[in-house]
Amino acid sequence: MSKSNVLAGLSLLAAVAVVASGAAIAQDAIAKRKEVMKAVGGATKTGSQMVKGELPFEADKAKASMDTIASAWGEFAKLYPKGTETGGETTAAPKIWETFEDFDTKGKRMAADAAKASAAAAQGLEPFKAAFGEVTKSCKSCHDDYRVKKN
Repeated sequence: MSKSNVLAGLSLLAAVAVVASGAAIAQDAIAKRKEVMKAVGGATKTGSQMVKGELPFEADKAKASMDTIASAWGEFAKLYPKGTETGGETTAAPKIWETFEDFDTKGKRMAADAAKASAAAAQGLEPFKAAFGEVTKSCKSCHDDYRVKKN
């Protein structure tokens, strides 16, 4: 085999490796996004059940659930690099990459609202209910704009 054929083969192999690693990185980011959203969803469910009286209100648990939401955004916002727009059964809307600054602003608002709800938990159920309502509004505003709806 000639040196040029070997070099061409190695170049092709390197190109395939780059494409494969990019696909793996995209799948990892999508999987991690789903993991973070699952944790946020669980925390939201806990808050919702307390607000609805389906679970007894426990200030420590309410605070912990809101702390989960408040702390999630910093990591979550980093999980949208170019190349992760599709695949992995993502429900992330393409609009995220088109208007990332707005997406990030909404996420930061949700985190701030969750931090307020965390603090409100120590004041009792009624203050927590009011603050938790703002968290759910923040979540909804982002989902309305940046989540592909499943059929």
